[in-house]
Amino acid sequence: MEFKIGDKVVYPNHGIGVIEAIHQTSTGEANGSYYRLRILANDSTVMVPAANIIQVGLRRVISRKEIQKVFGILEDGQIAVHTNWKGRFQDNSNRMRTGEILEVAAVLKNLSLLSQKKNLSYRERRMLDKARYLVVSEIAEVEKISEAIAEERVEKAVARSLKSVKDH
Repeated sequence: MEFKIGDKVVYPNHGIGVIEAIHQTSTGEANGSYYRLRILANDSTVMVPAANIIQVGLRRVISRKEIQKVFGILEDGQIAVHTNWKGRFQDNSNRMRTGEILEVAAVLKNLSLLSQKKNLSYRERRMLDKARYLVVSEIAEVEKISEAIAEERVEKAVARSLKSVKDH
């Protein structure tokens, strides 16, 4: 996958960034191209070796068509059930690390539904907030709407999921 300057991309666990520059290097062991990203959430800069974009999970922002899949996951009422919080936390951490929006949406839904039943640990609350931010910011970007409107749509979808869980 090749990116060009100006492309909007998603950097896992950090959110949307813009490719500001592509650097060529040949110093010591580091040889090749690097993408310089500006992370929009905190205006920080990240250098990602072009050879590592797959391992890092760098990807293009989703399409409008894929947004329907995100809402499908948020609304489906199916939740992952774990007997212990360590297993649940590990699964959710692994999903977050992929950077795939559908995996992050599943974490958002699962933790949102769980938080209705019991208090989440500090780490799970932080993960829920991060998942919400990542899903909302990408939907807002793709749909060209405010994050507030995107968050409202996401919250309504999760509420429908919660209702379908209660109905079963």
